[in-house]
Amino acid sequence: MTKAELIAQIKDKQSFLCVGLDPDLTKIPQHLLQTEDPLYEFCKAIIDATHAFAVAFKPNTAFFECHGAVGWESLRKTIAYIPKNCLIIADAKRGDIGNTSSYYAKTFFEHLQADALTVAPYMGSDSVLPFLQFAHKWVVLLALTSNEGAKDFQLEQNNGKALFETILEKSVKWGSPENMMYVVGATRAEDIARVRALAPNHFFLVPGVGAQGGDLDTVVQYGANEECGLLVNSSRAIIYASSGQDFAEAAKKEALKVQAQMALHVQRFKW
Repeated sequence: MTKAELIAQIKDKQSFLCVGLDPDLTKIPQHLLQTEDPLYEFCKAIIDATHAFAVAFKPNTAFFECHGAVGWESLRKTIAYIPKNCLIIADAKRGDIGNTSSYYAKTFFEHLQADALTVAPYMGSDSVLPFLQFAHKWVVLLALTSNEGAKDFQLEQNNGKALFETILEKSVKWGSPENMMYVVGATRAEDIARVRALAPNHFFLVPGVGAQGGDLDTVVQYGANEECGLLVNSSRAIIYASSGQDFAEAAKKEALKVQAQMALHVQRFKW
């Protein structure tokens, strides 16, 4: 998916919602455990219920990989089922030496047909560049994450500059706003403006809204650019809105609620 196609979807759906698919067998409705493929059946129902309000879906590969070959098949089926007008982000946080990265890229971009992949930048440019060689595919580079441990390294100061700022200054030269996004946590709204200043034209994938306590309006205030420039992810607040037979309908209601709030902002963007 190109940047222009993504923006077109945001305009059309009046939404910049990304629904995270984290199918935990201990949390999904118990009746699904009797099906042949509970992970897929859960994700399929969530996708059916929310795709009208979401421009992206983000399968977290850890929830599939832990089940071995069966889980990989569930992941493949889930990605294949996501509507083609939605950006498919494989949340796998890969990143290794160049040759290894090139095979990770083939796995997710060619075999699984994901549109985007989360990548860790800490081994440097040669670990990231192989992912940028695929047309109409995206690297979603970790910049400033929403977890508590982000303070251990990402916010550490060196000569008056935080590590995440150094990463941004270097990495914006590796790709472009057409093939690179950044992960920017919503729980650190006070720092989103710092990231935007260093990457004014890139899209941000913003986790932390919803169950983690991030505020959508604050994220838009500090993180949006004239083209929106945001994909705000919500996982648990939507997919686990109910643990009963009505889980899909409950997810739909939560997604609609977020989309309605986003629509107020979309109308103000200068396209």
